[in-house]
Amino acid sequence: MKTSLLALLLLSTPALAFPVTVQSCNREITFDAAPTRAIANDVNLVEMMLALGLQDRMVGYTGVSGWKTLDAELRAGIAELPELSAKYPTREVLLDAEPDFFFAGWNYGMKVGGEVTPETLEPLGIKTYELTESCIHIGPKSKASMDDMYNDLLNLGMIFGVSSRARDLVAGYQSRLAELTAEVDRTTPLRVFVYDSGEETPFTAGRYAMPTALIEAAGGVNIMDDLDKSWATVAWEPVVERNPEVIVIVNYGDVTAEQKIAFLEANPAFASIDAVRNDRYVVLEYVEATPGPRNIRAVEKLVQGFWGK
Repeated sequence: MKTSLLALLLLSTPALAFPVTVQSCNREITFDAAPTRAIANDVNLVEMMLALGLQDRMVGYTGVSGWKTLDAELRAGIAELPELSAKYPTREVLLDAEPDFFFAGWNYGMKVGGEVTPETLEPLGIKTYELTESCIHIGPKSKASMDDMYNDLLNLGMIFGVSSRARDLVAGYQSRLAELTAEVDRTTPLRVFVYDSGEETPFTAGRYAMPTALIEAAGGVNIMDDLDKSWATVAWEPVVERNPEVIVIVNYGDVTAEQKIAFLEANPAFASIDAVRNDRYVVLEYVEATPGPRNIRAVEKLVQGFWGK
């Protein structure tokens, strides 16, 4: 009996390892096949998909232009994809696109008790994978770690049947991170404050936000490491009292990094802060300060800003 060319090709092609089960926050999700109509929310999650070469498995993205902007590199990567919603998508927006997968996170496209959650999307045939860093909003808390980003890439690799690609990518990031931080002096970590936004009261990164992990990787310590939140508003008084040696500015939105620095330097209340007195600022773009492939570039910027290396 003759064997068809298609049968020969199938026999010579390694089968993808499905079904696969991955952990997403406090849930286990099983995929019988790789998604083919995915949507990702926010610039950093979109970039994870791009880093894995998954744009051809996507039908669009959400939550970018209403909050942030796409740089040229990211814009080119998703030029063929529509933005389905400028901010968080509604269920109707998602349903209209007929996706089979939604990559989002808590406060990255979903809100606790909101209309778009894994539980509300599952009956509609949409499986949801949650950003690891965001899991603290619904379950046990663990301090932010570079492993959060690696975990998401590896899980996405399993979900989409590109595990080898994901492992190679993560290994490359780990190698580059080790190289960048090899000579970092960790005996006396620099005191660092993350300034996201706000004038009357600053919005900053706490213990569970990605900048804490980035700062520690670069040889610093987040002065708000004892803040039992990811991102939150605090008073200026403890910032002044804890006297950061470096201030990390998160750059996005209508108020530029330059304007944020000008505000700090014009306010007499901040004149005694070491970082302000010594003009020591490191600017991170939003996509660098949130979990994603550009975290490695962020650590490189921080090492340079902290140690001049």
